[in-house]
Amino acid sequence: MNKETIQELSQNIFNEVVANRRHLHSHPELSFHETETSAFVAKKLNDLGLEYVHMADKGLVALIKGSRPSDKVVALRADMDALPITEANDVPYKSQNNGVMHACGHDAHTSSLLGTATILTKLKDQFAGTIKLIFQPAEEKLPGGASLMIKEGVLENPKPQAVIGQHVMPLIDAGKVGFRSGKYMASTDEIYVTVKGKGGHGAQPQQNIDPVIITAHILTALQTIISRYNDPKSPSVLSFGKVIANGATNVIPNEVYLEGTFRTMDEQWRNDAHKKMKKMAEGIAESMGGSCDFNIMRGYPFLINEEKLTASARGYAEDYLGKENVLDLDIWMAAEDFAYYSQVADSCFYRLGTRNESRGITSSVHTPTFDVEEDAFKISTGLMAYIALKQLGN
Repeated sequence: MNKETIQELSQNIFNEVVANRRHLHSHPELSFHETETSAFVAKKLNDLGLEYVHMADKGLVALIKGSRPSDKVVALRADMDALPITEANDVPYKSQNNGVMHACGHDAHTSSLLGTATILTKLKDQFAGTIKLIFQPAEEKLPGGASLMIKEGVLENPKPQAVIGQHVMPLIDAGKVGFRSGKYMASTDEIYVTVKGKGGHGAQPQQNIDPVIITAHILTALQTIISRYNDPKSPSVLSFGKVIANGATNVIPNEVYLEGTFRTMDEQWRNDAHKKMKKMAEGIAESMGGSCDFNIMRGYPFLINEEKLTASARGYAEDYLGKENVLDLDIWMAAEDFAYYSQVADSCFYRLGTRNESRGITSSVHTPTFDVEEDAFKISTGLMAYIALKQLGN
């Protein structure tokens, strides 16, 4: 497939992709509530003459079949949900839904995949094989829309030989992309703990069982799970971001509540660590006269980029953009439910640069000032189309 043709098509639809992105950014919807977003995508697919089916309630799946026969299938995925964040940007396309914001770039992903669909539809008489478009809800909330769509058969009928995802990256300048083969992103588990004791007057600690002191010991001891039981060569993180001891200067509370996250890139270690954390926390609490309810909500698995697929996708990106615009990515301990696809199918999850320091577009994802440099859409649509067609052998 001629890359110059795809690049020209990408330029021709740039304004449309920007307009779609701004519409989606102005009308964000939370996970599992993407009603209007789903309807917007459905209309755009109808306009392209593409049939679709719904999965996981708000998700959509459509096929673009090349005119020449081939049993090869490549799936392209974009997520659609937003976050419970109040936008602080003063832009014409600012969120109109109070307290909800596209602060992770899913508006960019969805509009880019619609653009890619436009390009591939125009080229369907020139390629062999099938492109499966996956517009996925609820990436940001457990159990994750990817897991639900897989259960409903998104990777069947037809079964893709590769699943490819594109995600914005504000650390990379617009016009560039990043790849990493092998393990890339971490699993994520949510931890909810209640440490129970016996409250009372702070001046009479001997009459109480102080859950604050018990919690302090538990928090410190749990870090040894990472530093003394985990293989140092295997990345692992345990962090607690919420600790509530609702007493006072002279009041010891009856209990302390904690929330945290555990992340790793090894499923066996993940399972072992769950057991060790629970046993340690409960043992410490009991030894100090209290008790501990230690609950772990299992989240997304780790994300692994299949090496041959990712190497070839990177090569196609270098051909499309030039080697100087394709970067190496480091391991990242954030999580992404695209990992579910990567656990059951050959997958490649790469990064689209969206940074522009000269315009102040530098904020991290999941912040009220996050935005993307829209010039990135000059490559996001065509690059994904080019990689997909090359993977099909065109």
